[in-house]
Amino acid sequence: MKRSALLAGVLALAAPLALAQTSTWKSDSAHSEVDFSIKHLSLSNVHGRFGNVAATVVLNEADIAKSAVTATIDVGTIDTGVSSRDADLKSDTFFDVAKFPTATFVSTSVVKSGSGLTVSGNLTLHGVTKPVVLTVEGPTGPVEGMMDHKPHSGFSATTTLDRSAFGIGTKYGPVILGNEVKLTIELDVAKQ
Repeated sequence: MKRSALLAGVLALAAPLALAQTSTWKSDSAHSEVDFSIKHLSLSNVHGRFGNVAATVVLNEADIAKSAVTATIDVGTIDTGVSSRDADLKSDTFFDVAKFPTATFVSTSVVKSGSGLTVSGNLTLHGVTKPVVLTVEGPTGPVEGMMDHKPHSGFSATTTLDRSAFGIGTKYGPVILGNEVKLTIELDVAKQ
């Protein structure tokens, strides 16, 4: 009886500590985006961005490997600086925004890697889900936000995707439109 009471007491004391080690951070939409570049006509890189990213980072300060990331990207916010190209990219020839308005990322593992992280997960884009690996810098040390006065931290991640694996722009060969798409994800996240 004493033993189970002691165990219950230890667990009761440990529960707040376990909760304190995990914190939830949400992206600041004004300072978070996904940038991309892709080769055009084998000559030059075309750059663009998706500006509406809603990400949640559940950060385990005691064991970073127990952290998790989810993100939703509004594909309709694609912006390459050329409105006619943006309209074409939103059409069913490429992203088919009417049918697939968002892309999602759900992490499956987080591993400390040098001074950064390697985050593996599943990306669903254009109705296709594929595993991707992000090379991540961060988190930066927290800084108090000027408007919300919450702690903010930053992450910068990179990866390369094969657009044809997601069925995007399949009528264009790699000479016209490169298959490799380089992504850079910039997240400013606020502690909740």
